[in-house]
Amino acid sequence: MSVPEKAKKRHVIITGGSRGLGKALVEGLLHAGYAVSTFSRSATAFTESLVSNESFFFQIADLAEPASCSAFLKSAESTFGFPYALINCAAIAVENLLATLPDATLQKLLAVNGEGTIRFTKMVIRRFMLAKSGGAILNVSSISSMRGFRGLAAYAFTKGGLDAFTRALARELGAQGIRVNSIAPGYYATEMSRSLTEEQKSQILRRTPLGRLGSPADVVGPALFLISDQANFVTGQVLVVDGGSSI
Repeated sequence: MSVPEKAKKRHVIITGGSRGLGKALVEGLLHAGYAVSTFSRSATAFTESLVSNESFFFQIADLAEPASCSAFLKSAESTFGFPYALINCAAIAVENLLATLPDATLQKLLAVNGEGTIRFTKMVIRRFMLAKSGGAILNVSSISSMRGFRGLAAYAFTKGGLDAFTRALARELGAQGIRVNSIAPGYYATEMSRSLTEEQKSQILRRTPLGRLGSPADVVGPALFLISDQANFVTGQVLVVDGGSSI
């Protein structure tokens, strides 16, 4: 398949698409017929399994390392053409009381969830503007941005900032036909929730009307909607997907 033929598919770039929620989003995007480019700090069995898929591109990169992100974006664009959408999924989740949070961990958290995400989004926005065809940005936030959770103060800081970033950027880019939204998942059953004790899980389930933890698959449908033409008049919004636990 030649590059021009590949470029006929809408190209979605997703950060952190090698495992967990990112993996589920990649699978959903491919199933929906998109061409998908993603990166993470290392390859996984999942990314290796898609090496022969002509609608998928993977390259190792780190949001905290600008040069690697720039190289990834150049390679992704040469494979599938200008991006149609960006999903900012890559993040570091740190559960630690702020008083005892190591400075090195805090710096990495801010470098990836904050500065790295903003910087990479800036790179992709420039590609949208060159293409002059609009675009969609979806930021993966968290209900921790609107509810308080013990041990997640620093993480919540980055996710609250991401929601504020969404609203301001939607205002900034609307005239160019670029929509910007957030999706805020609740607790879902992946490696990120394995540190929860049974008591903590029970507490979460008691305050969740739907009575269960979410799964990455629960986020895929809403995410696909927000980047689709069906959401052409939706921008600057934060869609909560948490089984009702935050009501």
